Amino acid sequence: MATDRPRADDLQRGLTVELVQDDDHPHAEDTEPLIGEIAVVYGEDPDGPHVRLKSGVVGHVQSVVADATAPGT
Repeated sequence: MATDRPRADDLQRGLTVELVQDDDHPHAEDTEPLIGEIAVVYGEDPDGPHVRLKSGVVGHVQSVVADATAPGT
């Protein structure tokens, strides 16, 4: 997937990310990513950092989502 994908070391609890669920194939074109806050970072994986979101969804991070509440937005 993307070469600019974050590394597990760059992620922390509470960060909002876009991820592909473990049940989905991360390289499929019709895979719909989910957005949520990280609860647990499990570590690095070839398909992207493996995390669990606060919602309970487990998957691989594809990108970090910009904070929509940042000043000036």
